[in-house]
Amino acid sequence: MFMLSNFILALAKLINVVLSAYIWIVIARAVISWVNADPYNPIVRFLIQITDPLLSRIRRILPPMGGIDLSPMVLILAIVFMQSFLVPTLQQIAVSLR
Repeated sequence: MFMLSNFILALAKLINVVLSAYIWIVIARAVISWVNADPYNPIVRFLIQITDPLLSRIRRILPPMGGIDLSPMVLILAIVFMQSFLVPTLQQIAVSLR
């Protein structure tokens, strides 16, 4: 059972790193939206492609109000919630399996 425990613990750490990286990607996307970035730049296109699926879902529920788009903040809060809930839960499951 220790192998399964170590696997779940490694999975929890990987999820934590991926979610942290995605937070920075969302922040970069928000900063790029403030400036007039070249839409043909590969980095800009990557940031738009990687964040648009989730941001567009949030925008359907919470449209921009007064020219302010709150969807990146809502997405970051959702990611922080997942980090606070999912990662410790997986870590506790891994510890209980030992």
